Amino acid sequence: MAQHADHDHGPDGHDHGGHGHGGHGGHGGHGGHSHGVAADADRRWLLSALALITAFMAGEVVVGFAAQSLALISDAAHMLTDAASIVLALVAMRLAARPARGGYTYGLKRAEILSAQANGVTLLVLSAWLAYEAVQRLINPPDVTGSLVLITAMVGIVVNVAATWCMSKANRTSLNVEGAFQHVLTDLYAFIATAIAGLIVLTTGFRQADAIASLIVVALMLRAGIGLVRDSARIFLEAAPAGIDPDAVADRLVAAPLVEEIHDLHIWEITSGQPALSAHILVTPGGDCHAVRRDLQRQLRERYRISHSTLQVDHVGEEESSGLLQIARLGPDGGLLDGGPLPGGSDDDRDHCADAHGPVHRAGPHQH
Repeated sequence: MAQHADHDHGPDGHDHGGHGHGGHGGHGGHGGHSHGVAADADRRWLLSALALITAFMAGEVVVGFAAQSLALISDAAHMLTDAASIVLALVAMRLAARPARGGYTYGLKRAEILSAQANGVTLLVLSAWLAYEAVQRLINPPDVTGSLVLITAMVGIVVNVAATWCMSKANRTSLNVEGAFQHVLTDLYAFIATAIAGLIVLTTGFRQADAIASLIVVALMLRAGIGLVRDSARIFLEAAPAGIDPDAVADRLVAAPLVEEIHDLHIWEITSGQPALSAHILVTPGGDCHAVRRDLQRQLRERYRISHSTLQVDHVGEEESSGLLQIARLGPDGGLLDGGPLPGGSDDDRDHCADAHGPVHRAGPHQH
């Protein structure tokens, strides 16, 4: 069967025709897509924020031990994750610029997901240790130098405001940059809690305020760590992106003109912010496969922002003698529902998509 695919790779939008997709034959289409972090993301602003955070984090560790403040030490630990998230964004920019080659057909785009998962696990382990220490200090609070805690936390607020401002100047259309920005913003809230704890210790002598503030920081770390582990695990397990229901997508696509059936539908994320879709589409005999494919890919781009789509399109019931593969539905026993063997057909023809992955979607009410 004749095969055709339209490719649109990256910002240059160059086309490559004549490459078929899928092992079933038919009309394959590969939707236009643009990969990776935006090329104009400003690394200079990210490096400025990283320098501010790293310098202050080192000083905060020293002051935290001198003042015996667990809140300051936990803040420093959280700032370490801020620095890691910025480094991750910078590394992702470099890796995203490398073209896919050899066995890495997607390039190294999932390196950021590996780092994110490691960062999330580290956050969870660190938060567990800090929570244990905070509970111990609630029971037996040590002497805390409230003035040092207050001064350091106030400086931390200034540093985080400056770092947040630097990162807001970078290109936040990049999900990596936006994630690092939100991470630093969260740390700003933690410093505000620490400053309040230092003021309470200084004015009232309530030493447990330091441990309570550290527990607030632990809660923020847990939230960030759980989110990182959850989101990275979804990508590794090839789950559909959050907010996209594959059944709803299929029901919308199968309602398009000329579409009879959709199966082998897969929606996943190549890396964060880069959803992809593949599916096998059956259209009515005589229908324009290419027009159907273009219409479905347009819907995917406009409604679901899925620009990386590979659609294999075939006709239903075409005679093999016409040069097109006949699609025959199989019964539970493996026999053909529409009668007799295919003219000139082979066993391979009869096994065409006999074991579709996932539900089969047809127009009208059906089970998912």
